Amino acid sequence: MTATVKLLIAGKFVESAASEWREVRNPATQEVLARVPMCPAAEIDQAVAAAKAAFPAWRATSIAERSRVFMRLQALIREHMEMLASTLTHEQGKTLADARGDVFRGLEVVEHACSVGSLQMGEFAENVAGGVDTYAIRQPLGVCAGITPFNFPAMIPLWMFPMACVTGNTFVLKPSEQDPMTPMILAELAQRAGLPPGVLNVVHGGAEAVNAICDHPDIKAISFVGSVGVGTHVYRRGSENGKRVQAMLGAKNHGVFLPDANKEQSLNALVGAAFGAAGQRCMAISVAVLVGQAREWTADIVAKAKTLKLNAGHEPGTDIGPLINGQALARVEQLIGQGVEEGAKLELDGRKPQVAGYPQGNFVGPTIFSGVKPAMHIYREEVFGPVLCLVEVDTLAEAIAFVNANPYGNGTALFTQSGAAARTFQHDIDVGQVGINVPIPVPVPFFSFTGSRASKLGDLGPYGKEVVRFYTQTKTVTARWFDDEAVAGAVNTTIALR
Repeated sequence: MTATVKLLIAGKFVESAASEWREVRNPATQEVLARVPMCPAAEIDQAVAAAKAAFPAWRATSIAERSRVFMRLQALIREHMEMLASTLTHEQGKTLADARGDVFRGLEVVEHACSVGSLQMGEFAENVAGGVDTYAIRQPLGVCAGITPFNFPAMIPLWMFPMACVTGNTFVLKPSEQDPMTPMILAELAQRAGLPPGVLNVVHGGAEAVNAICDHPDIKAISFVGSVGVGTHVYRRGSENGKRVQAMLGAKNHGVFLPDANKEQSLNALVGAAFGAAGQRCMAISVAVLVGQAREWTADIVAKAKTLKLNAGHEPGTDIGPLINGQALARVEQLIGQGVEEGAKLELDGRKPQVAGYPQGNFVGPTIFSGVKPAMHIYREEVFGPVLCLVEVDTLAEAIAFVNANPYGNGTALFTQSGAAARTFQHDIDVGQVGINVPIPVPVPFFSFTGSRASKLGDLGPYGKEVVRFYTQTKTVTARWFDDEAVAGAVNTTIALR
């Protein structure tokens, strides 16, 4: 009998009463791994009610004790790293090495959450006026929610609930219905770490669950990572209902390659960033801008891409696993076809590969286009597959202008050995996250994820200092204390403190 994915409500893993269920499939084999419920509104209400009931006691829990819970959680994640990675690979498709990286980058945020004592400190100014002190304190909002995508089923939930909960909030997580098993393991580990019942709750579902979260009056803030269409909907609907919303959306990331760059290192970085995780990363380099003589590198890029091994993610030596599902496969193949029709030169065609032992897998091999123009669909749209567009320009200034003309602003990278060029690039580029000889510049958790422009809605990004501001509200206190013997002065009807 196929296993069912449970809900976590008020500290208990419970079976959903949903009438609609979807299958969780291994994208390499199409094996049905589990059935996940599309939760009815009543179950989401129960999860929010549990979070609301748990909030007063959790808010009153000391910062030190909240921090200790996440110290225990990081230890449990390390202990169960291989189980998490294996589950992730089987339900999402990425290689085991990449799955370990998925878990590890989330683990870093859990470790950072343990520093909440310094992260959540307020401000104090003594004697701002005659005997008056002013101080600001950061307090939790209440019930918060997170909606996460399929491509990082460990890392992105770990971006959200640890930082929300360690700052004193309670949380309702809705992971992707396409790979919910990994998030449920994390939820179980969080319970084992000592997170009290109701502080973390997990529900499942599609559009109806998303709308229920956006509309629920007891949810104060929503964190979202995913597609532009869904994220824009969440931001608008949640904001209209008076919630704080941070939404990290799609991308079209460019790598700019100067001819003075270390060629071998640069090509390795490009091919890994373009085709790793089958291109299913919002930080993938999907456009390479070859500057000047670097345009001669096309054949070398193609040759290096051909060395990558396509296979099921759990197989040893695999470089690229399958896409998440058949719909994603069909969309990527359709966009490749459009690229050909619109006049781009198909340097390497990854469609319909033969993967021994996995004839039902959702595979697309590395695909490379040259001669790509901004009006083409393969450039305008986020393909979210192993498709790389090559663009040629004459100068760094042209490259910067080309990147800045794209509406997205998630990430970009420059490859060069020139400090002056790097300084110019990082100053003039209008993109939130910049790598210098670093292909995927996702910052460590001491800093915040800072995508910009069409890649982000909301002022504050995930993790780091920004997310502490997102999950807390500032309360400013102005206080004056009098000695018992003090002589009362005259009535003051002005606004001045004196």
